[in-house]
Amino acid sequence: MIRLLIATMALLAAGFLTTINPATAVASELPQPKNKVVLVVTGQIASSNSQEGAAFDLDMLRALPQSSFVTKTIWTEGENTFTGVPLRALLDAVGATGKNLRAVALNDYAVDIPVADAVADGPLVAYSIDGRELPVRNRGPLWIVYPYDAKADYRSEVIYSRSIWQLKRIDVTD
Repeated sequence: MIRLLIATMALLAAGFLTTINPATAVASELPQPKNKVVLVVTGQIASSNSQEGAAFDLDMLRALPQSSFVTKTIWTEGENTFTGVPLRALLDAVGATGKNLRAVALNDYAVDIPVADAVADGPLVAYSIDGRELPVRNRGPLWIVYPYDAKADYRSEVIYSRSIWQLKRIDVTD
């Protein structure tokens, strides 16, 4: 409950919410991106700032609640520290109401992720690894990363397949 309250207050401070009561938090219109758009969220969302849906530049993502974790991946060497927006916080910021996500990469590779995966201490929409931004040539600018070392369920082919890098769009569906 404390984490939800802190996340809600951060969204309020960033202008993404109109109330601080976590039980009745209502998403508001999002600010306009001032820099290059790195992510667009579409579909069943309550808040948008463009005809496409909810467009985010990197600064807007950084204004949302942040989280970091250390984990090993099957794609990188050793342990890495990933930092980004918890997937749950991103969905809350846009007022997502669907049950599924269709995540799409820059090369149009797409994967389905159940909204149920967006839990506390779950996946991040990571924009940095070991304190450095993720360049496009190294899985960036955004990568959905799970804390694979946190529990055995996160070390499966299903979860690895949901760990989409070069993320550009998320469509919220039923």
